Amino acid sequence: MAAPRASLHLVAPIWNRGTRGIRGLSNTVAPEGNQRKGRMLLKFLTDRFYDVEALREYLLQKQMSKVHKENRSFTHMKERYGPYVAGAYFILRQGGAVKFQGKEWIRSPGRGHSFLQLLDFQAVPVEAVDASGCAINYEGLDNLLALKELQSLSLQRCPHVDDWCLSRLHQLANSLQELSLAGCPRISERGLACLHHLQNLRRLDISDLPAVSNPGLTQILVEEMLPNCEVLGTEWAQGLKSGLREQSQDTASPAPA
Repeated sequence: MAAPRASLHLVAPIWNRGTRGIRGLSNTVAPEGNQRKGRMLLKFLTDRFYDVEALREYLLQKQMSKVHKENRSFTHMKERYGPYVAGAYFILRQGGAVKFQGKEWIRSPGRGHSFLQLLDFQAVPVEAVDASGCAINYEGLDNLLALKELQSLSLQRCPHVDDWCLSRLHQLANSLQELSLAGCPRISERGLACLHHLQNLRRLDISDLPAVSNPGLTQILVEEMLPNCEVLGTEWAQGLKSGLREQSQDTASPAPA
């Protein structure tokens, strides 16, 4: 964590002489010629580049540390109040929404959602979770996989949901009927292949997945893998299927006499 501070000291003396950036170098270099001036400019740029990279790495580490903290498993809460309360509290803290069986959606306006409000639902299963845009990762799924009656799960636009996360969803295979992965930037074809366990799925959204290299073909393969599931994907896939059907009909049509 001290690396960014140390690197900031490297350029501070230059900028403190008038905060004129590179232009200020023209008054600080000795008049030995363009060669020396070029070396000074190169050194300044090298130091400044190191500073930016070190600061970027520092901020990234802080962000990942925050994500890791937010995805800790609420084991003590699960043991004391049950998996439904623990799972719902985890989602609400993330800024998502939950729906208990026979109840209305509970949407947290922020992190201040009262834990006491959830204690009335200790024996009521969670049937739907909307975690759209939440910072859920592989570890955080521990709080959802215990919801054995979960029927609908939206993970759309979750930046940390990846192929490894999808490999864990088989634990919800007996109950899960709807799943949305739309807009998840880290999901590829390999992760989608893990969904073959979810044979009870009736609706799957895999649209707008930038890590999928061939979305149209991938959608067709997923549909074959999950024949009883409506797969939402790209318009290009619909056009490709129409083209394949037309080609098949042309092939099957008898030649004119």
